[in-house]
Amino acid sequence: MGSNWDRLDESLRPSVSASVADYERTRPALEKVTAEMEALVREILTEAEDAPLFVTSRTKSVDSFREKASRMVSEPDAAPSLVFPEPLRNLTDMVGVRVITTLPGENAEAANLIKRKRNIFDCRGDTEKDIGSIESGTYGYSSRHLILRTIQNDIVRSYQELLDPDTKPNGSYFFECQIRTIFAHAWSEIEHDIRFKSQDPRAWSPYFDRQFTATAAMLETVESAFSELHDRYETVTSYWDAEGEGKVSLTPNRIKAVWQTLLPHVDRKADDDWGWAAELVAAHGLGKTMDLAALLQPEIISNVRKALDHRYSPGPDRLLDDLLLWQFGESHIDLTAEDAAAEQTPRRDSLVRRHQQMQRYRKAQGF
Repeated sequence: MGSNWDRLDESLRPSVSASVADYERTRPALEKVTAEMEALVREILTEAEDAPLFVTSRTKSVDSFREKASRMVSEPDAAPSLVFPEPLRNLTDMVGVRVITTLPGENAEAANLIKRKRNIFDCRGDTEKDIGSIESGTYGYSSRHLILRTIQNDIVRSYQELLDPDTKPNGSYFFECQIRTIFAHAWSEIEHDIRFKSQDPRAWSPYFDRQFTATAAMLETVESAFSELHDRYETVTSYWDAEGEGKVSLTPNRIKAVWQTLLPHVDRKADDDWGWAAELVAAHGLGKTMDLAALLQPEIISNVRKALDHRYSPGPDRLLDDLLLWQFGESHIDLTAEDAAAEQTPRRDSLVRRHQQMQRYRKAQGF
């Protein structure tokens, strides 16, 4: 099949060759523009709440520029023409900056910070690369693509003076800024090396497309899992904020939400009423989210399970009751069980028996 340059019509070669020569001559100055754009983006992102993992940049190689400048318009019965008649002005990817984030949610934060710096950049394009994949029911890597124009930049002016000494430089230059996660970055780099940089197109197999689609699907699943993990972590840590989420009152619904976040594997039916739980914790004066979070700690739960040697994994009702018994001992029995003088005391008897088991376990463990 050959390259775009190899297939280029002879009538168009002089024009493309002239553009390539100008690009090769001015590329060192353009590399300075690239470094400037990376530095500006990097500085802007110091304001991000979630700092990106890293920021990189690249200036298009001469060979890559020649290939793109050699693209022809394919129209039957029409004279050969170029897709980019003036590539030094038409191409927006000669300079590229990449912002690599940890999770998909950070892409929007980075993009919004950059777009708000209107005194530095004018955003002329903002697209999500995976939108087309979603709408077509296929898979591809997710990436936020910004087309930015610099505003009165002195480094750009120096490049423009070198490129065209007869035109007054305005410091305005278009370049690309890609924002994507570390997972999407790794996937796209591997895909680009295999799919787009293949030395011999005849070596391509349709199975490669199938494999790339499969890995893109797995990538999306992994990113979703990490995003959910991050959101859960943010929620859990907020429970310890004494002036924020930690001070929220323990209503039945609040207890349900906290429990399902901390112990999603020990849950009740979705429509169950958690009023019983509110009554139990209120008996001990536990009225804030932070109180419940402190009670539902892995070490405490582990000790309770070992002490009682649960034959079956207890549900929330039994587990919360046992945790309070572990923490408050006889006080929990007196506050939540029948009066000791009552004719029948099934709950008190059960609590006393479990409390004795806990006491024996504490003694055996030395605490």
